[in-house]
Amino acid sequence: MKILVTGATGFLGFRVLEGLIQLDKVKEIVATGREIKNTHRITDRKISYHLGDLSNENFVNEITLGIDVIIHCAALSSPWGEYADFYSANVLSQKNLIKAAEKRGVGRYIYISTPSLYFYSEKNTDIKESDPLPSKFVNAYAKTKREAEILLEKSYLPYVILRPRALIGRGDTVIMPRIIRAVNEKRLKIIGNGQNIVDLTAVSNVVKAIILSINASELALRQTYNITNGEPVKLWEKINVVLKQMNLKYPKKKVPKALVLAIAYWLEFSSRLTHKKEPPLTAYGVGTLCNSLTMDITKAKSLLGYEPEMTIDEAIREFVIWYNQNEKS
Repeated sequence: MKILVTGATGFLGFRVLEGLIQLDKVKEIVATGREIKNTHRITDRKISYHLGDLSNENFVNEITLGIDVIIHCAALSSPWGEYADFYSANVLSQKNLIKAAEKRGVGRYIYISTPSLYFYSEKNTDIKESDPLPSKFVNAYAKTKREAEILLEKSYLPYVILRPRALIGRGDTVIMPRIIRAVNEKRLKIIGNGQNIVDLTAVSNVVKAIILSINASELALRQTYNITNGEPVKLWEKINVVLKQMNLKYPKKKVPKALVLAIAYWLEFSSRLTHKKEPPLTAYGVGTLCNSLTMDITKAKSLLGYEPEMTIDEAIREFVIWYNQNEKS
C-alpha cells in the first residue's frame, strides 16, 4: 500500500507518519509539507519527503502517482487572516487533491477537518455530527474547512472526514505552547468563571482513528466523525496541570467574559480598518478559553471501532517531556 500524507511536517502529520511505518501493509509513504523542522522529521526507508504547495495542480499530480490512500492533514489554521489565503490553502488544495484522486482511482481519502465548525452552534455540549451547523462560521478557517468538506461529500471518492478536537501531546507547537508563552509574558488571565467544560484529544488517539479509517468497512465510508478522548474536562484545571509540570505560575486573576469579548471585537474591528494584522485578542481565541464545547463520539465508536487509549494526563506528560527537550531551549 502506498499512502500520501499531506501536512506531514506538522504536529498531527508527523505523528501519523510514526503510526503508518509500523503497519506491515504500508510499503511506501509520500510525505508532503512546506518545510521540515528537525523535531518533526521522521527518518525511515518507507518515507520520502516532497516539499511543495498543494494549491499547485502540477505538484499535486506528481505526488499522487500510484497512491492508494490519501490522508489530508494539511491546512492553513489560524483564527485570523484573509479569506483568499484560507481559500487557496484549504479549498483549492482540496479541489486539486480530489481531482487527482478521482483521476488516479485512489481507494480511500481521509480528510482531517475541524470542530471549529461548531463554534457558533446553538448547542455546545454533546454535539453530534448530524446536528445543524451554524449559519455563519466564526472565521475564514472554519468557513473554508466546511467548503472543503462539501467538495469531498460531492466527489465520487470513498472518504472519511474526521473532526478531532484540541489535540495535545508530543510535538504540539500550537495549543500548549501558546498558553506557555502567554504565561511567560504575564498575559494569561482566567476568562469567565474558569469552570467551562471542553473535550481534549490525545494526538495518539487521532492517529488511531486515522488508521481505523484506512481499514474502515463500506458502511463506515462517506461519513463524518467527531474524534475526542470522550471524557470532557474542566479546561482551566488541565491548563493548571500543564503549568505545574512546567514549574510555571497558574494565573489567579479572573476577568469577565463580556468585557474581554468586547475588547476582542473592538481590536478585530480596528485591525480590519488599519493594518489587518492579527490582533492580540480575537473572539475565537476568547471563546476557546471560556466557552464549554463537548462532542459526541458515539458514531466513531460504532462505525469505526474507535476507542481512546491514551488519557489526557498521559498526553500532557508526553507533551511536557518533549517540550522541555526541544522547544524550551
